[in-house]
Amino acid sequence: MIFIRAIGLTLLLLLGMLLPSNAAEADLRAIIAKFATASNFSAIEAVVHELAATGDRAVERPLAALAEGRLYVRKTDSLVFVGQDGGGGIELLDPLSGEKSGAAAKGDIAKVKVNNTLRRAIRDALGTLTLGAKDPAARIAAAATMFKTPDATNIEPLDAAIANETVASVKALLEQARAASVLVSDRPEADKLAAIALIGARGDRDALSLLTSVEANSEGTVKDGATAAMAKINSTLALWDAGQNIWYGISLGSVLLLAAIGLAITFGVMGVINMAHGEMVMLGAYTTFVVQEVIRSSFPGLFDWSLVIALPLAFLVAAFVGLVIERGVIRFLYGRPLETLLATWGVSLILQQAVRTIFGPTNQEVGNPSWMSGSFDIGQLAVTWNRLWILVFSLCVFAVLLYVMKRTPWGLQMRAVTANRRMAASMGIRTPWVDALTFALGSGIAGIAGVALSQVDNVSPNLGRGYIIDSFMVVVFGGVGNLWGTLVGAFSLGIVNKFLEPYAGAVLGKIVVLVLIILFIQKRPRGLFALKGRAVEA
Repeated sequence: MIFIRAIGLTLLLLLGMLLPSNAAEADLRAIIAKFATASNFSAIEAVVHELAATGDRAVERPLAALAEGRLYVRKTDSLVFVGQDGGGGIELLDPLSGEKSGAAAKGDIAKVKVNNTLRRAIRDALGTLTLGAKDPAARIAAAATMFKTPDATNIEPLDAAIANETVASVKALLEQARAASVLVSDRPEADKLAAIALIGARGDRDALSLLTSVEANSEGTVKDGATAAMAKINSTLALWDAGQNIWYGISLGSVLLLAAIGLAITFGVMGVINMAHGEMVMLGAYTTFVVQEVIRSSFPGLFDWSLVIALPLAFLVAAFVGLVIERGVIRFLYGRPLETLLATWGVSLILQQAVRTIFGPTNQEVGNPSWMSGSFDIGQLAVTWNRLWILVFSLCVFAVLLYVMKRTPWGLQMRAVTANRRMAASMGIRTPWVDALTFALGSGIAGIAGVALSQVDNVSPNLGRGYIIDSFMVVVFGGVGNLWGTLVGAFSLGIVNKFLEPYAGAVLGKIVVLVLIILFIQKRPRGLFALKGRAVEA
């Protein structure tokens, strides 16, 4: 008898646990059923808000389906289903459980219509529901969404989420989202002032945007508090903006360094004004394009290694073309700078037209490997991975080239020819071959510069044209033939350019830099780091 009573009590307890669940599900279905009678977008949005107010994660399925245009009403009984294309008709799924509920012809069902305003409301509703997600990243995303789209109805769900949150960083974001919602509510001024202090401490552009709206729509102490917080944020952001400009300048400087470092060698050793240097950069970029096309079609699993494979090939292709140009054209024009300039300019036009004939005049797609995609933030400083890797790569190329110039016999011969060509020749150095190999080295470095530039610029026949003038400015400013001068010149010009652009614009900024370089050269004709040597000083 006692055993039977125990079983009966257990059944009653289980029934008591199940009834609230069934009742909650019935309530959800009753709200979902309102989609069938909603006659306009405002009515549909009201149903969305009602579903979000339940806080039940089960409503994510119908809300997501509505946003995607997959929520349907069956005309025969006005029941609401999630639909998916089943070939000849629409397969119907239960909006809560996702279980299959048969199929219907397209004429037997009506789609619940949705527009962009409604999609935003659904996105905000889904953000509220993900406050209780197990994944911290989902909770962070929900907090960010609610901060950018504050609503007084978010305060209670956020209070519950804050009370249950165990991760300190996520809790701080939830508190900031709550503060944003307080500012658009009818809470007392003391609460709003506390919210302004919390948002002001955040100090980013999203906080500034929110406080700007609060200042415009408030009066009295709340307005004054928002104004003071905005002034503090603006002063902080000004420092971050200066840091961002410095980073942009360093990034531009690394690109200029890659483009100019090969030119510094050929110009310094040979005294040749090579107007085809930009086309060597272009050849390196197109070599990267060809490598990636072969990998895409035959070895797709190697795509992340495409740049590593392209680097030596680009060097060899550009170096070979440079060697052919030196042996076939330039060696007959030494000591005649004007003819050399015109001849290399003609070669540049021939190379551009050859590339147009082979690859076409339009831009070619060169993809970023996964390790060069995306970005990360340091405070309010945005750093892209491709720019960071190009900076590292340019410094590595500089270090290797510096080692070759200072620590190898070939580098010694190059420096000897630069300092005094006649004396070097009298000591047995074959200056014509030093010239040829130096020109090939400079062209090869331009080729690997093209590999890097393919990740940040359009790969087209005109790619090199945009860098030739800047490369000459870097070389002349830093000191002809001096690698350290090229390094300092590239980063100096890059940073100055980026600080001038916000005030003068990109084109006028370059003109100002050119004028400053001309004035500088009037005082120091040999640049920042002048080479030493009898022939150089003659």
